Amino acid sequence: MQPLRSIQAGVLDVAYFEAGPASGPPVLLMHGFPYDIHAYADVAPLLAGQGCRVIVPYLRGYGATRFLSGATPRSGEQAALGADLLALLDALAIPRAVLAGYDWGGRAACVVAALWPERCAGLLSFNSYNLQNIAQAMKPEAPENEHRLWYQYYFHSARGRNGLAADRRAVCRLLWQLWSPTWAFDEATFKRSAAAFDNPDFVDVVIHSYRHRFGLVAGDPAYADIELRLSAQPPISVPAITFDGADDGVRPVAKPAAHARHFTGKRSHRIVPGVGHNMPQEAPQVFADAVMELVHASSPH
Repeated sequence: MQPLRSIQAGVLDVAYFEAGPASGPPVLLMHGFPYDIHAYADVAPLLAGQGCRVIVPYLRGYGATRFLSGATPRSGEQAALGADLLALLDALAIPRAVLAGYDWGGRAACVVAALWPERCAGLLSFNSYNLQNIAQAMKPEAPENEHRLWYQYYFHSARGRNGLAADRRAVCRLLWQLWSPTWAFDEATFKRSAAAFDNPDFVDVVIHSYRHRFGLVAGDPAYADIELRLSAQPPISVPAITFDGADDGVRPVAKPAAHARHFTGKRSHRIVPGVGHNMPQEAPQVFADAVMELVHASSPH
């Protein structure tokens, strides 16, 4: 996905890929951990070919995206991810866009959809309502779900931080395998994305993310107001399509009503057979078709 562009947005110099006509309906595609913009290598051309302006940014701590100041906390909290996405929309002078993502990127999209719905023409969110309820973080899930989160508990410790710093590629490759057990990715595909993990802030941002969501470390004071608003678990009122992967190795398929109360607008939830945690790379046509549903629904008739 070359060439990359860059723009100063908030506290970051954001590196991003863009495709499609500048005048087309804007769509932002947000990657997760531990992935990168190549999760959308097949989705982006499908959308651009249908006239969309497609923007795929590297999140903070990934790829060529950089902090503008060494003094900025390397936070990975959900409020920071949402603020980054909002700042990118502002920097690109995009008043309203379809926001689509999974994992960290889906969380950023959910933050903007929930708190700034006027900026979101439609939301595609893998794993549904993807906002963290930090106040309830110490309430355990069922044992069969708890064991899937071993990596988060690993990152809570100095041993885990050292392990990620020592061999980030081995850790991330294992997560790819565990989270998408039916996805037969090859080594070249992994290496293409793994280059993004060489970002100098990757380890700090990742470790902060997995500690903050459990209330183990403080957040960046600059995002305290956003985190306060998110603590109320605000509903998402924009049109939404949500997905679960039937073979997701980290988040099990949610019960049909589990997230329904969090969506007050029109929402369609779908389960995708044969798909793990990295849906856009495992089922790009299904992902792209859903984005286009939201684009068409948001377009003037």
